[in-house]
Amino acid sequence: MLMIRLARVGARKQPYYRVVVIEKDRARNGRSVEVVGTYNPRTSPASVLLEQDRVSYWTGKGAQLSDRVAKLVKDYKPQVDGEPTPDKKTARKAPGSVAKTIREPKAVVPAAEPAAEPTTAAEPEVAAPSEPVAAA
Repeated sequence: MLMIRLARVGARKQPYYRVVVIEKDRARNGRSVEVVGTYNPRTSPASVLLEQDRVSYWTGKGAQLSDRVAKLVKDYKPQVDGEPTPDKKTARKAPGSVAKTIREPKAVVPAAEPAAEPTTAAEPEVAAPSEPVAAA
């Protein structure tokens, strides 16, 4: 029997989960059939990314949702284009604190064209004669 449940992949004291389709008898982090999403409880609010079409496909094939995944699927709101994603730095700020704004990179000003090479004093310019010289 297949289950859709969480598999922990985060470091120690930094939980991060994958939402996986896995055999019910396998270990929590055992080999999964497919990864259908992620869940990060450390952001505020917790960030959830799910491939709802794949979740519905597997539930149609008889996969059961774990209690936590059922709650995540029920409360899941897909990200709308243009909506800002939670930033790690601003997500961990205490309520009421001011988040630093991201500075735009300064515009690159193209370098001025190199000046013409200066003439040296050793090579004086010779003026062309203004009138042709008549031969005698």
